[in-house]
Amino acid sequence: MTAFHLVRSERVAAVLLLGAAVLGLVLANLPGIGHALIGFANWHPSLPLPGLSLSPRHWVSDGLLAVFFFSVSVELRHELAAGELNSPRKALLPTIAALGGVIAPALIYLAIAGRDFPTGWPIPTATDIAFALGVLGLFGRGIPGHVRVFLLALAVIDDLIAILIIAFFFTPAVELPWLAGAAGCLLVFAWLSKLLAPRSPYLRERRPRWPVIATLWALAVLTWWFVLMSGVHATIAGVALGFVIARMPGERMRAQLEPVTNGVVLPLFAFAAAAVAFPAVGIDELHAEFWAIVVALPLGKVCGIVLAGLLGGLGSRAPGIARNPVDLMMVGCLGGIGFTVSLLMNELAFRGSEQITDEGTIAVLAGSVIAIAYSAVFVALRSRHYDRRAVSGR
Repeated sequence: MTAFHLVRSERVAAVLLLGAAVLGLVLANLPGIGHALIGFANWHPSLPLPGLSLSPRHWVSDGLLAVFFFSVSVELRHELAAGELNSPRKALLPTIAALGGVIAPALIYLAIAGRDFPTGWPIPTATDIAFALGVLGLFGRGIPGHVRVFLLALAVIDDLIAILIIAFFFTPAVELPWLAGAAGCLLVFAWLSKLLAPRSPYLRERRPRWPVIATLWALAVLTWWFVLMSGVHATIAGVALGFVIARMPGERMRAQLEPVTNGVVLPLFAFAAAAVAFPAVGIDELHAEFWAIVVALPLGKVCGIVLAGLLGGLGSRAPGIARNPVDLMMVGCLGGIGFTVSLLMNELAFRGSEQITDEGTIAVLAGSVIAIAYSAVFVALRSRHYDRRAVSGR
């Protein structure tokens, strides 16, 4: 098995993500190395093009992470068109559960830290698809397939909500001319991508693909730059490109990018986001936002998903998780693994306050590790339960 095929595994992706975050946190707190690493991560080189004098940390969070959001967007569109969310009936329960998993952590956060740091409420609302599915795959070999499908649907809807939060709450001012330029590039990108569809006249005439592919990449980069200059968070460009690309080329591109996303983009983002120094304060001196995230992420997600899922499932005749509160609780536990998107939300919510951002980063890591720990135990126990049922033939 090649390295590219290996990193397609959800289990391997989760291990790489956690390992990169731990490495970044450890290196950032080593004497000598840590100061140099943090200094490099925040260094802003001078580049001739406007808007591109970004620090390495921002090149990762604003640039590379757009590739991840492109993949998420393509997957979301597939689920809405032909997957587990392709009808209102199928999408209803995971949507209700996802909304509960956003509202409950936000309320818990605001109850604890709303007076001092209200802008941080979106941080504990996110679920990390890669990590949640990785933990399920690593410890839940006996878990039925419908549980994974429900978790995937919930996490995809959760990411859509996160995208909307980023677009509406973390965009202080929009420069419409730049946004119009991005829209123009998207229109050309959408039209040109259809030339790579299997039944397009372009391919039937056996013309080469590479000029179209090269132009699409150029348009994607240009769209990203226009969005960056517009004031909207640049990762939204990845979302938009994923929604407008023709279906078959989009799914092929997502499959080709999956090893890069799992093996490079997400670990690099986890490393860069986690490369922060431990706050030089005692536990009793940590700000309220730290405790709010640590509590809201692992506790708020499971409470919100379970309560909303049970309410949404009342009267449902659907088999599977709608009638199994234990499996719903297991999905809620997995939903508490925030990680990637929560780290991004933390950077956006506390931008301009380095100490609060660092405390928020450590809080996200701590809350996610707590969720990983109890999720792993829960999933392993449920997997053993289903294995025993399979052996007994029930």
